[in-house]
Amino acid sequence: MTSVRPDRGDAVPDARVAKARYRRILRFAGWNLAVTWWYELLLPRIGLTRITERTRARRMTRFARRFHVLAVDLGGLMIKVGQFMSSRLDVLPPEITKELEGLQDEVPAVPFALIKQLAESELGMPLSRAFAWVDETPVAAASLGQAHRARLAPSDAADTGLEAVVLKVQRPGIDEIVTVDLAALRRVGGWLSHVRLVYSRVDAPALVEEFAATSLEEIDYLHEAASSVRFAAAFADDPRVGVPEVVWERSTRKVLTLEDVTAIKITDAAALTAAGIDPATVAPVFAAVMFDQLFTNGFFHADPHPGNIFVTPLADAPEGAPSWKLTFIDFGMMGEVGATTRSGLRKMLIAAASRDGKGLVAAAQELGVLLQTAETAELERALTQLFARFGGMGFAELREVDPREFREFGEQFGHVVRSLPFQLPENFLLIIRAMSLTSGVCSALDPGFNLWNSVEPYAQQLIREERGNLAQDLGKQALENLGIAWRLPKRLDELVTRVDEGSLSVSSPTLERRVARVERSVGRVVSAVLFGALLVAGAIVRADDAVFGTVLMIASVLPLLHAVFSGRRSF
Repeated sequence: MTSVRPDRGDAVPDARVAKARYRRILRFAGWNLAVTWWYELLLPRIGLTRITERTRARRMTRFARRFHVLAVDLGGLMIKVGQFMSSRLDVLPPEITKELEGLQDEVPAVPFALIKQLAESELGMPLSRAFAWVDETPVAAASLGQAHRARLAPSDAADTGLEAVVLKVQRPGIDEIVTVDLAALRRVGGWLSHVRLVYSRVDAPALVEEFAATSLEEIDYLHEAASSVRFAAAFADDPRVGVPEVVWERSTRKVLTLEDVTAIKITDAAALTAAGIDPATVAPVFAAVMFDQLFTNGFFHADPHPGNIFVTPLADAPEGAPSWKLTFIDFGMMGEVGATTRSGLRKMLIAAASRDGKGLVAAAQELGVLLQTAETAELERALTQLFARFGGMGFAELREVDPREFREFGEQFGHVVRSLPFQLPENFLLIIRAMSLTSGVCSALDPGFNLWNSVEPYAQQLIREERGNLAQDLGKQALENLGIAWRLPKRLDELVTRVDEGSLSVSSPTLERRVARVERSVGRVVSAVLFGALLVAGAIVRADDAVFGTVLMIASVLPLLHAVFSGRRSF
């Protein structure tokens, strides 16, 4: 087998090169784990905490630079690992995230001759026959594949209604490289599972398996094509979102042909302004679309970095409608949120928008981020202080806060968090990545962007939906109770008739009187239930529909009067 630059995915690596790659990843991980253990665990135990704190920033920077070099040199999944780390602004220090930002675009291209060879093998025909034209210069090069502009042959163009397309081809040998990288990552995950600081908060092997499943799906282009179709169906009636069509006749597991939807890169402020689009108006729409994916659809784009989202101007937009839409591409990394997790995320969003520290903690427990047995009083107080001081601030406002205040609050808040049994549940890797990238893109579009301005109205919408569901449930229950109340006297009367006719053997001569008493008692109970249901439903609905809510509340008086006065009759 050839060994021409195999470490960059340009050819299939032989066994010797694969073993060297595997060992290099393990050496890097082992050394840095040892350094972390020495400084973060051992030195504080022997009273040398000052050395740990004084050297931490320098050590983080050195680690990030070394990993950057390793990732660029090896390519493959190491680039993906670095990209994920660069998006973890929530837990990783800026020394790491800033250094690894460049990995989003810093990937060398594969020579076109190798791309052509693989594509022709997959399609079973020469490229000159499959396409009218293919640009040898890639329009984009990623860690697992690269894309070239092309034009369909006239017959295919007539069948599909498309002419300009993008031909996406996997990097040759990437299957074998992914296998080696996953084996190394699984070994590192096993090491981390024995580190108490790690295993008390996250199941590292499970996290690696989640990353592995995502990576294997990402190198299956038929899976990506199916995901794009599913995503398009979810937003079929939404004018804010566009998705490229798939040319199935020119697509295989390693080759994907899509409609060319290239437009303005979402973070290209100059191009947006030149097209008459205010970048500041794009940010809230993008945030809302991502919220819809996570909290409503449950199927979301997990890699929404600037290279995967275009702003497409619309020349024929109707009067009063937006003059542009967001066009998503690259559906290789998609995430799915189950109903239980989605419910917990919705509650967490509502609690955050309401500045409800206690509700946020309860939602975190429901999601499994925080164990149910945790003592949360201190965390609730810390969150209340956090919302009171920084809640509602945008990134521009946060930059104006005295760094010493941030540091002081961070130390206090960090101490509370570290003392609690937090963990990272399965399937959260992609959710965190998606939200981190969303926040970054919105800030790039508008430095003064305040995420709360998008969170709060969306949370209010969720609250209205929850109210509507509750009112619907109460209304349904009220109707059921009304049906029972309507049918019960007739059924009791039939029972008494049967007793009169002697068709029912009864041992007590006072049954009729007892049945009458039961009938009235049940009637009062049903009336009381109806009163409560109508009153509560009216109060909830009134917040959104004053007229209908008031009617329900007034109607509740009738069963109330029946419940109060029907019991005054004597038997």
